[in-house]
Amino acid sequence: MSGSSIHIAVTGISGRLGRAIATEVIRANDLSLVGGMVSSDSPNLGADLGEMCAAGFMGIDAVVSLEQAADQADVLIDASLPKVTSAIAPRLASMGHRALVTGVTGLDDEQQAALHQAAEVIPVLQASNFSLGVALVERLLAQAAKALTAEHFDIEIIEAHHKRKADAPSGTALSLGETAANARGVALEDVAQFNRPRHDGHRPMGAIGFSAIRGGGVVGEHEARFLSAFEEVSISHKAYDRFIFAQGALEAARWIKGKAPGLYSMQDVRGVGQRLSVWLVSVALYASGPADHRAFGSGRAV
Repeated sequence: MSGSSIHIAVTGISGRLGRAIATEVIRANDLSLVGGMVSSDSPNLGADLGEMCAAGFMGIDAVVSLEQAADQADVLIDASLPKVTSAIAPRLASMGHRALVTGVTGLDDEQQAALHQAAEVIPVLQASNFSLGVALVERLLAQAAKALTAEHFDIEIIEAHHKRKADAPSGTALSLGETAANARGVALEDVAQFNRPRHDGHRPMGAIGFSAIRGGGVVGEHEARFLSAFEEVSISHKAYDRFIFAQGALEAARWIKGKAPGLYSMQDVRGVGQRLSVWLVSVALYASGPADHRAFGSGRAV
């Protein structure tokens, strides 16, 4: 364990995402895994964290106590459940000089309030999705929702995940819906449609519909469809491996260490905005046509 590295603890470390995050922390040269928290009924309680991640013996056990897991941590990465997130946030804040990165979705109002209160004391980064690609989708979606008005285009958001995912629609789907609603100047709660009656499928103008698919081992798929009477525009993202979420969580942890108290998002993370701008320029160049694109690449004036 390097003294100059960022010390990371992970909650929900026995879950799919938690274990992927811990594995990537172990592999990183600038990070050190110093703790892991599991539930009291987890079969991995007391297991060695390194052996859990197929990285060899580390001499650090999975524990049920937050205070023990995060004792040496600079940043706690939370991959647990909403009830756990809301319980640990104030406790971590009371420990001082630590930061919280959470990707847990499905929080209710009371649980969300606990995060906001913790953010008054420590830096908290909350993300519905750690993927850089999803961050790009959110930006593109905002532009599309503003340009493709509710008078002419209906919005449907469709998402798919593995059969063990607890919340539906996903937090990412709701975040995309909120992005679209904000771009159109309305509140999502006023236009969202989650469960359509079987015999009354009438769609009010401006509604944003949601559909959730659960099955198999789907890592994560999201699509926003803009449908008019004559054409359709779709923006989609598919995750093929949890590695992208783990890498995003690590990037967030690197960024948030030492930040002032407050509630942050992936859009705040250093480098994300710059990389998204580069991607958007690339998209614009491609859309401008092959001739213009070739001229740009050759250095000729266009």
